[in-house]
Amino acid sequence: MAAQSALLVLAYLVMLVGGVFGWVGLFAVAGLAAIIGEFAVARWSPPSQLLLEKVGLHWSYRQLTRDLAAVLLVVAEVRLNGGELTLLLVLPAAVWVVSVFAGALSTMIERRNPLSAMVRNIELGPLSSAPQPPVWAAAVAGDRMPLLNLLLVPAGVAAAVQHDPTPFFVAGAVAVVATGLVGAIIALTWLRGRGAGQGPLLPAVQRWLDNYRPEVALYFAGPAKDVYQANMWLAPTEALQQRAVVLMRSREAFLELADTRLPVICVPAGVDFMNLDLGGIRAALYSANVGANIHMLREPGTKHVFVGHGDSDKQASVNPYSKVYDEVWVAGLAGRERYARAGVGVLDSDIVEIGRPQLAGVHTFGAESVDRPFTVLYAPTWEGWLDDDPYHTSLVLMGERIVKGLLATNPRVRLIYKPHPLTGSRSRAAKVVHDRVVTAIRAAGGNPDASSLDGTAHLVVTGRTPALFDCFNQTDLLISDVSSVVSDFVQSQRPYVVANPAGLSEDDFRREYPTARAAYLLSKDCGELEKIVSVTRAGDDPMTEARRELKTYLLGPAEANPMDRFQQEIDRLCH
Repeated sequence: MAAQSALLVLAYLVMLVGGVFGWVGLFAVAGLAAIIGEFAVARWSPPSQLLLEKVGLHWSYRQLTRDLAAVLLVVAEVRLNGGELTLLLVLPAAVWVVSVFAGALSTMIERRNPLSAMVRNIELGPLSSAPQPPVWAAAVAGDRMPLLNLLLVPAGVAAAVQHDPTPFFVAGAVAVVATGLVGAIIALTWLRGRGAGQGPLLPAVQRWLDNYRPEVALYFAGPAKDVYQANMWLAPTEALQQRAVVLMRSREAFLELADTRLPVICVPAGVDFMNLDLGGIRAALYSANVGANIHMLREPGTKHVFVGHGDSDKQASVNPYSKVYDEVWVAGLAGRERYARAGVGVLDSDIVEIGRPQLAGVHTFGAESVDRPFTVLYAPTWEGWLDDDPYHTSLVLMGERIVKGLLATNPRVRLIYKPHPLTGSRSRAAKVVHDRVVTAIRAAGGNPDASSLDGTAHLVVTGRTPALFDCFNQTDLLISDVSSVVSDFVQSQRPYVVANPAGLSEDDFRREYPTARAAYLLSKDCGELEKIVSVTRAGDDPMTEARRELKTYLLGPAEANPMDRFQQEIDRLCH
């Protein structure tokens, strides 16, 4: 990331040097490198873009450097009279002036008629709104418009080679005309909308709420990358007898939310959201601990319940933030005892065991006929937030050994690799290993971008579908880390492996991580892998009874339907 950013900055510096001294070849090579580099950074390396902005090298400054270098090259190589020099400077400057004013007017249009809400599965009726510029014009208005000055780079080279400023003037005129056209469209839109006032969208949403009168809200205020935390509660909420709604706070997360029959409302601005009358909602369910939860927690007549996004032995499952909710719902006794051990201030009387309603579709051992190869699911968790915790995920230290060991197994097993959605988002090392794992599976004839579990080939599953629970139903043996994946997989009563990269003794590991009580443990060198696969494939599995007991501890009594328990607790809160 730092190296890519440094190379891009170097390309611009070389452009400047080439322009100042009239070194046409050097300028041309550096200019091409800078243009390709900008495209590559925007397309493949957003962290590099962010790093450049953090150090004050915003892309508008880089564009200005590019334009200045082109002007300097022409000045150095072409004999200009006073009028030509003035025109040489005015043309690029005009593009920037128009861009600044167009950007300002576009911002004023947005503030005058903001997109205060987004809805799905809701009919709000016809709504009038203030004039809006065409989508393409709004997209380029502002600091994107000077991209048109890219034409000055090849034009500057042509002018320097020919010792004639005409190519530069032609390119500059084209950029000015195109920029002026966009600026005129934005300006006319602003003039037409003067006095239009606030848009009617938010009042329409309130009218819908007043008519529909939802009793239950699934509230999610997290970013798009965490939307899987809300997705896992959509189906159980859909199945409730009460009227329910999904409330969201991020436009990007709203667009990434999985398909659902539930009505969905997204109100990004805190002031707008708090101006909604949500007093009729009796129960609000929270799948994530984020600061913007406070905007819903303010409702005094609502019971606020933290349902989380999976029970695990990780520290995140006992976040002290949980104290703000009226109740904390966990799957089984393990969740209750986890909070008691953590001592983070959540009262035992506020904890309710409801099972895991999401697991109704996970087949238990022996419940289905199997006509497929012996299948191993490797589902490592992500690297976590702590830089000093190399054992949070097995992927970095063990992932390649696990995958290559499974690919080399004889007789063959089928491998499904499904990493956590956030894998590689914080740790470059995790992203590098992930890429190598995908390459190894591709080389073994696997599908590196699977959208279906059909067939017998090895698979890499990184999209929203197939879902994790669909993978469970194709799995004979799970390999994972200390995470909620393990807890949920226990529902199937099939054998599972938990990675132990830190090298704790078996007794210490099972004591510290109760979800591993019925697991096979895999050390950092993966020396046990071949034996574990052999034993579980043969059906001679000594952990069967332990898994049955652990399932009750983690997920509640086997005879209790978790969806029924979920419905009963919602009924209690709504009456």
